Amino acid sequence: MSSRLLFDFSSSTDDPAEWRSVDDPVMGGVSESAFTATEAGAAFAGTVSLKQGGGFCSVRAPEGTYDLGDTTGLQVRVRGDGKRYWCTMYTDPGGPISYRAPLQPSTAWSTVSVSFDALTPYRRGTEVPDAPPFAPAHLRTLGFLIADEQDGPFRLEVAWIRAVQKRS
Repeated sequence: MSSRLLFDFSSSTDDPAEWRSVDDPVMGGVSESAFTATEAGAAFAGTVSLKQGGGFCSVRAPEGTYDLGDTTGLQVRVRGDGKRYWCTMYTDPGGPISYRAPLQPSTAWSTVSVSFDALTPYRRGTEVPDAPPFAPAHLRTLGFLIADEQDGPFRLEVAWIRAVQKRS
């Protein structure tokens, strides 16, 4: 199975500072997160707070044109903290629909696969069953999310993200 490297934080090829946090203060909450460089790659870390109706933190890659039409999914090299995360993808710039797949990475470094077929469309935390299917050729940004009333500190480490090529 061949793959194409999208982001490599383990070799300092990509700068996590170029990614942006989108946390619940956009709707009145007080959660906070950052995506920062580490010795092994990058870390999406912060604190989720359920105060003031909040409860989520997310981080997204720079918006661009990531044409993944010739791929079937992603492989992500991650190390978790025992919490549940989501891998998120957006096809519209600043769009309201996120396509998500659950991630529950090991506390040891592991490679997790995310199949595009497994993505579910959401709008503001609610599943949208009548949304168009995910179109990998139109990917604009991708990232990670923690939500689902997981109050407290969190840390998800990321070494790299690859796109899995279709078999020819």
